[in-house]
Amino acid sequence: MKKRSMSAISGLIAGVILVFWSIKISGNLSSFYDLPSIAITVGGSFCALIISFPFKAILNIPSMLKLLMVSPQNNREDIIILLTDLSRKARRDGLLALEDDISEMGNEFMATGLQMVVDGVEPDNIRELMELKMDTMERRHRSGQMVFLKWGELAPAYGMLGTLIGLIIMLVDLDDPGSIGSGMAVALVTTFYGSFLANLVFLPIANNLSEQTDEEVFTCQMIIDGILEIQAGTNPRLLEEKLLAYLSPDDQKKTKDDLGSAKEAVNYEQ
Repeated sequence: MKKRSMSAISGLIAGVILVFWSIKISGNLSSFYDLPSIAITVGGSFCALIISFPFKAILNIPSMLKLLMVSPQNNREDIIILLTDLSRKARRDGLLALEDDISEMGNEFMATGLQMVVDGVEPDNIRELMELKMDTMERRHRSGQMVFLKWGELAPAYGMLGTLIGLIIMLVDLDDPGSIGSGMAVALVTTFYGSFLANLVFLPIANNLSEQTDEEVFTCQMIIDGILEIQAGTNPRLLEEKLLAYLSPDDQKKTKDDLGSAKEAVNYEQ
C-alpha cells in the first residue's frame, strides 16, 4: 500500500512536469497563466462543490489527500500470518488466551472482532456487528471519493464557462482585429485549466481512493472470516488455506514461505 501511495504522488508530479515541459518546448509558459481564468475554474468549481456536499465532507478533503501519501494498513499477508498464529494459540490454550494479544494489536477492526470472540458473543452477532462497522467505514470513504469525482465533473464545466465569458468579452470589442488572436487564447486557457485539473488531479485521485477503499473492504471481509473460523475452532491448516484464497498466486507463494519459516521458528523455540 505504501508503494501504491508513492506511485500516485510520483505519477501526479510526472504528469505535471510532462504537461509543462510540452508547453515549454513549443510555446511560452506565460501564455498559459491567467489569474481570472484560474479564479473561475478553481474558485467557481469549488463553490459549486460546497453547494453540492455538506460542509463536513468538504472539511475532509485534506484527510482524503493524506491517504495518497499514507495508505491504510492493508497488508493481507501479515494479517494471514497473525490470524494463523492466533488460531494455533486458541486451539492450544483456549479462546481466553487471546486476550493478551488483543491488547497489543494495532488493527482496531481485528481487535474488536477478537474481543467479541473472547467475550463469547454469538457468531451471527459478531458477523453482523463487524459488517456494520465495515459498511460504516466504506460509506465514510465513499463520501470523500464522491467529492473528488464531482470536482472532476465540475472543473471542465467551469473551464468552458470561463471560455464563454472570454469569447463574449472578445466579441463585444471586434473593432480591433489585432486583439482577436490574443483574446481567443486567453478565453481558451480556462478550458485548458478545467481539463488539466479534472483529468490529471481530481478524477485520478477519486479513482485512487476508490481502489484503496475496495482493498480495505476486501481485507475487512477476510478478517471477519478468519475471526469466525478461530471462534469455530477450525484447524489452523484449513484456516490458512481459506485465507490464502484472498491473495494473488504470487502473494500466496510468498505467504506460504513466510508461514513455513514461522512454524520452523516456533518448533525451534519449543
